[in-house]
Amino acid sequence: MEYFPAPLEKLVEQFARLPGIGGKSAQRLAFHVLDLPMEDAQEFADAIVAAKKSVTLCPVCQNLTEGGLCPICASPRRDESTICVVADSRDVVAIERSREFNGRYHVLHGVLSPMNHVGPDDLHIKSLLDRVAAGGIQEVIMATNPDTEGEATALYISRLLKPFGVKVTRLAYGIPVGSHLEYADDATLMRALAGRQEL
Repeated sequence: MEYFPAPLEKLVEQFARLPGIGGKSAQRLAFHVLDLPMEDAQEFADAIVAAKKSVTLCPVCQNLTEGGLCPICASPRRDESTICVVADSRDVVAIERSREFNGRYHVLHGVLSPMNHVGPDDLHIKSLLDRVAAGGIQEVIMATNPDTEGEATALYISRLLKPFGVKVTRLAYGIPVGSHLEYADDATLMRALAGRQEL
């Protein structure tokens, strides 16, 4: 038995399809949308449609952009000889927040995941290889997540890049700033010790 009118049920179902949104959250969001004035609801719907229509992939780095080159690829102040490879466009935002990296990016839009049927052809690996083959790249930084899939993706790409003679590096891992050693897991401590630096 349906508790809500069919259009409301459909709205709840659509919100529930979003990542991290469960049934109760989907209901809250649907009721919130119903409480909006008609103009605000229309503006919300228009924003979704406009983003879906106008946001595309940068032809160079595959980051999200609004047609043409993304602002990072278009900037003459960025170091063209270094590429930071990330799994997702959100990772670009995270690295940019640090204000430590001045190179260019390459967004894979996923990681290798045999369990989820994601293979090399499903990622933007070929365009990365084309960029490196074109010359001028001195270093490729693998900045995928330090989980099994991220590590497998980094290793796979590093093997593909070997013939080009570019330096391939991996982000350092270790103890998070502000945490305590007693709470660190074995793998994190192992990485922290292996990647230690001279003071």
